[in-house]
Amino acid sequence: MISTIIFIVIIAVLVFYVIGVYNQLVALKNRFENAFSQIEVQLKRRYDLIPNLIETAKGYIKHERETLEAVISARNQAMNGLQAAAANPGSAVAMSDLAGAESLLTSAMGRLNVVMEAYPDLKASQNMMQVSEELTSTENKIAFARQAFNDAVTSYNTYKQSFPPVVFAKSFGHSENASLLVFADSAEIQAAPKVQF
Repeated sequence: MISTIIFIVIIAVLVFYVIGVYNQLVALKNRFENAFSQIEVQLKRRYDLIPNLIETAKGYIKHERETLEAVISARNQAMNGLQAAAANPGSAVAMSDLAGAESLLTSAMGRLNVVMEAYPDLKASQNMMQVSEELTSTENKIAFARQAFNDAVTSYNTYKQSFPPVVFAKSFGHSENASLLVFADSAEIQAAPKVQF
């Protein structure tokens, strides 16, 4: 009789533990998916600001059509990458495609900034200053959102890979690790600045 009660208690404890592991995996996955949705909001805001920047610049830099078209094309690619990543946040392929598209967009925006430097009237334009400020603010928000997403992905992967959750994760539908979102500028951001005199 006592051995039966002990056996039932042990089974009950194990069942509750397994339920706890499942619930924790679901909670951590939902957390990183929510963190990605914050990135999505900021990237969409960025993509919406770029046409305003282009329209403002068009009046001043009529001879730089190729640069403007490159920015628009890169923006469209980045939007497609974002849609794919939003459908499956954490997917290695989706995160890689989004990072590549963002790299192209950053490069195109950099070329546009170089071109804009040659037009002092454009830089002094109130509309251009306002759109540039909004873009800068949005870039900062993207960086914070990306950090929160990567932290949530790391927590999910760490818990999923630890013992004993690793024993149950695959059978609960959590077989793949989530992927971090690393943009091409990560190495440049982390590198110490060089000062020369």
